[in-house]
Amino acid sequence: MPADYNGTWVMETNDNFDGYMKALDIDFATRKIASHLTQTKELIQNGDEFKTKTLSTFRNYEVNFTVGVEFEEKTKGLDNRVVQTLVSWDGDKLICVQKGEKNNRGWKHWLEGDKLYLDLTCEDQVCHQVYKKKN
Repeated sequence: MPADYNGTWVMETNDNFDGYMKALDIDFATRKIASHLTQTKELIQNGDEFKTKTLSTFRNYEVNFTVGVEFEEKTKGLDNRVVQTLVSWDGDKLICVQKGEKNNRGWKHWLEGDKLYLDLTCEDQVCHQVYKKKN
């Protein structure tokens, strides 16, 4: 069985989030608000099926997926685009490719101890986030 991502994860670091949001064409005011937020991720995993929530005081985002099954994702509340999303396993890492009007868009999740790592990519920008598992 692949890695166990179940749990509630609280953001510790969020490097280059502004650059990532600029690449998504998110407006200045929204970027300024979002860059000061601490996010919490709630992940429920049942084998290859995931229910995910990203929570903050500004806005929440929920996406559910099955690894290996492409689906249409509406990024409402983020950059409000429609992308074709495919998440796959690379060992214990979750790799997401999002096809749409932006190039090189997607994310990568992996675990190390009680830390959840997330790299968000869009165009030539990479945002590095680290979350700690909440007890």
